[in-house]
Amino acid sequence: MASESQNWVVMVTAQTPTNIAVIKYWGKRDETLILPVNDSISVTLDPAHLCTTTTVAVSPTFQQDRMWLNGKEISLSGGRFQNCLREIRSRACDVEDEKKGIKIRKEDWSKLHVHIASYNNFPTAAGLASSAAGFACLAYALGKLMNVKEDESQLSAIARQGSGSACRSLFGGFVKWVMGKEDNGSDSLAVQLADEKHWDDLVIVIAVVSSRQKETSSTSGMRESVETSLLLQHRAKEIVPKRILQMEEAIKNRDFASFSQLACADSNQFHAVCLDTSPPIFYMNDTSHRIISIAEKWNRSEEAPQVAYTFDAGPNAVLIARDRKAATLLVQRLLYYFPPNSDDLDSYIIGDKSIAKDAGINGIQDVEALPPPPEIKDNIPSQKYRGDISYFICTRPGRGPVLLSDSSLALLNDETGLPK
Repeated sequence: MASESQNWVVMVTAQTPTNIAVIKYWGKRDETLILPVNDSISVTLDPAHLCTTTTVAVSPTFQQDRMWLNGKEISLSGGRFQNCLREIRSRACDVEDEKKGIKIRKEDWSKLHVHIASYNNFPTAAGLASSAAGFACLAYALGKLMNVKEDESQLSAIARQGSGSACRSLFGGFVKWVMGKEDNGSDSLAVQLADEKHWDDLVIVIAVVSSRQKETSSTSGMRESVETSLLLQHRAKEIVPKRILQMEEAIKNRDFASFSQLACADSNQFHAVCLDTSPPIFYMNDTSHRIISIAEKWNRSEEAPQVAYTFDAGPNAVLIARDRKAATLLVQRLLYYFPPNSDDLDSYIIGDKSIAKDAGINGIQDVEALPPPPEIKDNIPSQKYRGDISYFICTRPGRGPVLLSDSSLALLNDETGLPK
């Protein structure tokens, strides 16, 4: 390590989006390498509204690898972090910073320690794929710090060993995680089907029903489903392979009717697998079921589907509207049934607030004045569920990971390598 002094710190900051699967990953064929029992397809969400920012730093003064998540120090002793660090270190190359007069040789990386600081701009472990964005960001940022030559697809195979769905966050737009055939997992990686500009009509509204940590983690839930659900075996073998082909076609052709039908059916079947698990797993709650019912009634009353819904391992609904017009009608329906508990509309609808404005919602009085949706039969007074939704996030399909060159966005101090 040629350098005048040994007090240098080299840092990289990256930002990585989260993603939502429209054909679900549920079940591993290898727990250690995180190899899935089926392919999956996801939409990457706009990082302006949902992302992880990670700063990684290296210095000869660091005594051990350390990590801080959302400001709190966490242990890096877990196998998943260790796999990620080991795989990236083994691919590290020479790094030279001429300005600082620092040269790190390939073989030095195994002796150097790193500091990692990560921040999610949304609740961690609430069924919004925070671990996916987190491990994708870790693999991407470490890869940049250590001058790793692998491309995004190859990096995705490393991110996958931290969190399965993380591999899909290394690309923007529409992404397929190919399950692969090899025992060592070398061919289980992500590929981009289309970028975020391909189908930019789509608008995504997330109803955050609860930001509490879920009772059954995805990891243990999957293990129990693989061991006990016969439906999971049938799904992986017979159903998903056909749906993957149909979904690829729907995305390619921007065919919303097929996209919606497939996404809703696949979400419902994933939750059916959870119910078919012994003991049964309940990720959705009454509010989740009400949202499905609202979407289904509306879609059936129109000539073509207006909205798709999908739920991951939690009660939060991800609603994908066919275009901006449909999104404004969706927001009106959601606010009609789920008005906020307080007058603070600003923190009730976050992300892209222009959609609510387009829907004519500028204040709480506009919410109170919303008429019942036309698909409600006149003689049935509709119930409202005030307070059942924590907040809504309005977003859209977004880009993949990027490096942030603005040093003010770094989470670590560039002199000490400790959190700012």
